[in-house]
Amino acid sequence: MSDKTFRSSTNSMEKPLMNTLKLWALCLCLTLGAPVYAQQDDHDANETAGGHGDEEEHGDHDEEGGEEGEGGATEITVAQQRVAGIVIEALQPQSLAAEIGAPGEVTLNAYLTRKVTPRITAQIMQRHVRLGERVTIGQPLVTLSSVQLAEAQGELQVAEREWRRVESLGRSTVSARRYTEAQVAQQQAISRVGSYGMTAEQIKALLEGGTAIADGTFQLLATQPGTVIRDDFIEGEFVEPGRELFEISDETQIWVEANLTPEEALGVKTGARARVKAGTTWFEGRVVQAYHVLNETTRTLGVRIEVANPDERLHPGLFVDTRIEGAALIDVFAVPEEAVLRGPDGDWVVLVEEAPGKFESLEIEVVRTVAGMAVIEGVPAGTRIVTQGAFFVQSEIAKSGFEIHNH
Repeated sequence: MSDKTFRSSTNSMEKPLMNTLKLWALCLCLTLGAPVYAQQDDHDANETAGGHGDEEEHGDHDEEGGEEGEGGATEITVAQQRVAGIVIEALQPQSLAAEIGAPGEVTLNAYLTRKVTPRITAQIMQRHVRLGERVTIGQPLVTLSSVQLAEAQGELQVAEREWRRVESLGRSTVSARRYTEAQVAQQQAISRVGSYGMTAEQIKALLEGGTAIADGTFQLLATQPGTVIRDDFIEGEFVEPGRELFEISDETQIWVEANLTPEEALGVKTGARARVKAGTTWFEGRVVQAYHVLNETTRTLGVRIEVANPDERLHPGLFVDTRIEGAALIDVFAVPEEAVLRGPDGDWVVLVEEAPGKFESLEIEVVRTVAGMAVIEGVPAGTRIVTQGAFFVQSEIAKSGFEIHNH
């Protein structure tokens, strides 16, 4: 058989064979593909139908988790508690000093207040500070001019020259009487201008013959640091001795006068702790003085409370509420201040152990604080409260709540 004939015969056999193979491959694909499509359709159907179930399941889980997160619960092992220094104590009544409530009024601290007045008749030439400004010791407040002071300054210059001349001559040249008279006249002249308002530095400058002259001008200086709270005068006006030109007070320490009944006042001791409420803010203070004479109008006894006021938020004339520590003791629920924290909504909370190792936050009311202890309400006796390491527990609760909500 020739090659041509052989190739022709082979080709004629290959064609039916190839067609058969293609047909088998097509059938195989159809056979294998049908289940795949069915499974996919079933999976899609299940996903469509079951997706709601999953969502419901997840929704239930999230809802349950949300409740746990809002309640503020988490679990902490004994080992973690030991490392974090967590201390848990059962809440029990404690004996603390009772508080006496009374209305009060903010007043100036008289021991830190000065009035600035001239000692002689004078004319106001220039003011150097204004209402509300802070001043320091020795700062010029106002410049005045006085005919009376000018005369005294002239007499001082004359007396000074005479004393220097007599002193240079010595006791051997002048009589003892003349020597003493010159010395006394110079000293009296210095005292007179000093009493009129000149300082030792101003007197020295006048006697040394520098730029200072006997023109009767002088300055009133601040004798203490503080704030100018009054300056009721006008430049150019004449003022008499004793006229109040300035009032300066250091308001960083303020007084509050509380009015108590005589019976209440008996239970208050000097040095007792006190609190003052202005608006929504509480200020800490202490009792520094107590009156011994009843107010004729109210028939009450005054108690003076000293309050630190560094930001000068309290001002004289403001009416406030006071709480003063009394001598009597009462049973209250109290925990260390560090055990009381702010919750997510800004309310006060404590961390309680509901079960071994399981903690949650509990909203409470803080009545007051006494010597590092917070008097609380809203928690029954025997509740196991985290008294140390509360911040760590609160952080764990916050993390636990975050994980649940994002499960």
